[in-house]
Amino acid sequence: MKLRPLSDHVIVKPLKENETTKSGIVLPDTVDKEKPEKGEVVAIGPGKLMENGQRAAMSVKVGDKVVFKKYSPDEIKVEDEEVLVLNESDIIAVIE
Repeated sequence: MKLRPLSDHVIVKPLKENETTKSGIVLPDTVDKEKPEKGEVVAIGPGKLMENGQRAAMSVKVGDKVVFKKYSPDEIKVEDEEVLVLNESDIIAVIE
């Protein structure tokens, strides 16, 4: 199944965080994980519809690695893979 986001929605695949601490301790899968804050854009909508009837250009593109607000995305499963859906306004920065 392929998702096509509408309006200014962005589909993001969460980036895996390091599973070892800075001191080298390996964290098991059973440790409660924080909600993701970074991800890779896999699909974008056409842009928000403005009052004049035109669409606002999206400021991210597919393949960008982004940082977003921790509790803003909606989590959904597509073909046994977790993806996040968020508004473009919830994206804080593009990682370069």
